[in-house]
Amino acid sequence: MTEAANSDLLEIESSKLVAAKSDAKDKAFADRMIKDHTATSAELKGLVSRGKVQVNLPAAMDKAHGAKLDRLNSLSGAAFTKAYQDLQVSAHKDAVLLFERYAKGGDNADLKGFAVKTLPPLREHSRMAQDLRK
Repeated sequence: MTEAANSDLLEIESSKLVAAKSDAKDKAFADRMIKDHTATSAELKGLVSRGKVQVNLPAAMDKAHGAKLDRLNSLSGAAFTKAYQDLQVSAHKDAVLLFERYAKGGDNADLKGFAVKTLPPLREHSRMAQDLRK
């Protein structure tokens, strides 16, 4: 779940950069990512605070995710747009795989339910991210 939390943080923070650096198509996608990933982060935090999941969620993203955000932040124009779109495709592919694995074989029933519930929106995000590159 630490990986899921880091992924949510990267999705939110990278999408915040779009407002100043990209076009309307990417902005609409980014707004949706901020909204949806903020909601899943809050739900995951709720599971932890209610004692349903015993994990220390990160308050800030780890070094690897932070480096991706720093690289993206250093770009502008077409280079930024391409890097943002590529990041979204990659991040959502990884998230779908992570949540599929946990939904099938996870050991915490509440977390498993969260993974099952979150998979359809993640799959939709993955399709949307791929459509951005078209």
